[in-house]
Amino acid sequence: MPRYLSREWLTAAREAISASGALADAAHDVTLTVEQNVVAGPDGDVVFHIVVDHGTVQIAEGQAEDPTVTFTQDWSTASAVARGEMSAQGAFMRGLISVRGDVSKLVEYGSVFVGLDDVLSQLRTQTEY
Repeated sequence: MPRYLSREWLTAAREAISASGALADAAHDVTLTVEQNVVAGPDGDVVFHIVVDHGTVQIAEGQAEDPTVTFTQDWSTASAVARGEMSAQGAFMRGLISVRGDVSKLVEYGSVFVGLDDVLSQLRTQTEY
């Protein structure tokens, strides 16, 4: 069982994303990069990013070259959102997530993130938090 945001978890997420034709279809006309900075985790800080580029969706470790949007949150917030115990919007409204960049793109391309959530739902059930 992979621990959330470990290399093993990122590899499993990458494989799930790559296998999803529905996600590729939802991302057909989308170009967007979202960076996630998660601080104070059990193994220290973790930075990863998701690149959506005209039907291709990839997740990678490290900082993005030019993120459209960057989220920063602590480990407990990221874990609660990942488990579905808290929405990202709710965490943002409570000041638990900070956001930089073009937030309007998240709204415009919301269907891609719904699709991404669906793709990762199986992995969530197999993840240690």
